Amino acid sequence: MPEPMASIDEISKLFLKTAQRTLQTVTQQDVTYSSTIQKIPKTSMKPDLTCFVQFNGDYNGLVVINFSANAAFEIYTSYMTAMGMPKEELATTVSDPDVTDTIGEITNQIMGQLTREIEGQYNLNALIGQPKALTLNSSITLVIDSDYRENRRLSFKIGHYNFRIEIAMEHTEFVHI
Repeated sequence: MPEPMASIDEISKLFLKTAQRTLQTVTQQDVTYSSTIQKIPKTSMKPDLTCFVQFNGDYNGLVVINFSANAAFEIYTSYMTAMGMPKEELATTVSDPDVTDTIGEITNQIMGQLTREIEGQYNLNALIGQPKALTLNSSITLVIDSDYRENRRLSFKIGHYNFRIEIAMEHTEFVHI
């Protein structure tokens, strides 16, 4: 019988590649990730800009993407200029609603691609909620009214700036049959 693997680890591996591919496509920038997936005790929203979204279905969880102001601004600027927006028309601060809206839209694209990949590979589906992006001055630890006992952190880099994706999921295993 095939060995079961924690679903969060399988999803984390897919997340690394999906987020990298999506971000490289929309920003036309090189995006790299750490080959180490960290097991963490809890999921937190951290300054300067964070975006979170829940997903529910055959597998359930929460994704939080934490950006420094520089990383968020690099992604926003690259995304908008790749779409043809002149630099002089771009937002100038990370707290501008255009920046948070853009980060929310990119998160939606990443999550949409991820759920399609999981459905294609495992024949399982989940619906994603509307991503919420906001600027923060201090960290907020999330306590979800759910049994999300499994938590992972994935580390990425765009340009000279790091950002992290934290995933919280219920404990489940994917058993291949």
